Amino acid sequence: MRRLWAWGAFLLGLLYFVLPLVGMTEFSLKMRRGEYSFDAYAKVLGDPRFQETFSYSVVMALFTIAFGVLLVVPTAYWVRLKVPRARPWIEFVTLLPLVIPAIVIVFGYIRLYNTSSWLPLTGSATGTNVLLMFGYATLALPYMYRAVDTGLRTIDVATLTEAAQSLGAGWGTILARVILPNVLVAVLSGAFLTFAIVIGEFTMAALLNRPAFGPYMQLLGANRAYEPAALAVISFSITWLCMGLIQIVSRLAPKPPSQPN
Repeated sequence: MRRLWAWGAFLLGLLYFVLPLVGMTEFSLKMRRGEYSFDAYAKVLGDPRFQETFSYSVVMALFTIAFGVLLVVPTAYWVRLKVPRARPWIEFVTLLPLVIPAIVIVFGYIRLYNTSSWLPLTGSATGTNVLLMFGYATLALPYMYRAVDTGLRTIDVATLTEAAQSLGAGWGTILARVILPNVLVAVLSGAFLTFAIVIGEFTMAALLNRPAFGPYMQLLGANRAYEPAALAVISFSITWLCMGLIQIVSRLAPKPPSQPN
C-alpha cells in the first residue's frame, strides 16, 4: 500500500511539472495555422538579437565560472585545512545570496559604483560587465561553494597536502595539480549550475542595462506570442542539459579513495 501511495505521489508530481511544459511546447509549434511547425524556433534562432544576447550570456557565464573557481576552491580548501572552526561562518556568508534578493544586491552595486563614486565601474561597458560578473558570481556562490566543499569532504586534504609538500610543491602547485583534479567533478557540477543561473538571470542584467539573454526573453515575451514559448522551451532545455551533464560527469568520473578512519 505504501508503494502504491509513493507511486501515486510521484505520478502526480510528474504531471504537475510535465503538463505545463507539454502545453507550452505544443503552443510553440502552432505558429503556422492548422499544423505543427518549427517556425517559431526558426524565427527565434535566426534573430540577430537572440544570437547577440545568448553569446553575451555564454561569455559572461564562462568568466563567472572561472572567477568562481578561483575564489571558491582556494577558500574552501584553506578553511578545511587550516581553519575548520570557521566553516559555519563561511557557510552562513555563502547562504546570504539566497536570502538577499538580487534587486537589493544590484541596487547596492549601482549606489557604490556609479559614476560619482570612488570606483565608477558603471561609467564604462567593461566596468559594468565586470560588475555584472561579480553579481552573477554572488548569486552562484551558494551552489559553487557547497559543490566544492562536498568534493573536498571525499578526499583526505591533509594527507594530500603533506605528501605534496614533502615533494617540494608550493601552495599554487598543490591547488592546481593536487586538489583541483581531485574535486574536478564537484567543480564541474558547480560550473554547470552557475551556467544555468547566468543564462536565465534577468534582474541584474536589466538594471545594469546589459545585452543579456534574460532581458531579451522578457522583451520578446512582452511583444510576441509564439516566439516566447519557443524561447522558454529552449531555455528550459539548456537548464536540463546542464543538469544531465552533471549526472553524466558524476557517473563517469573515477571515485576518489575514502578517507582513513
